[in-house]
Amino acid sequence: MQTTTIKIKGMTCMGCVNSIKTVLNNLKGVSRAEVSLDAAQAIVQYDPTDISTHLLKETIIDAGFEVVDEDE
Repeated sequence: MQTTTIKIKGMTCMGCVNSIKTVLNNLKGVSRAEVSLDAAQAIVQYDPTDISTHLLKETIIDAGFEVVDEDE
């Protein structure tokens, strides 16, 4: 298992947090996703043989939120 932290823009309430948490936890290879409104991020434990960080980020974007890349 690996853990990654993904910064997220666009969350405004706990509904947003729950939406992101649900879509991430439903992905094959994700064992746990914790989403924080205050920190504006998701911390995801995942199996890199099943899923990539790119797909995790794409899933958040598809849910209607913006991912902040570390190099920005």
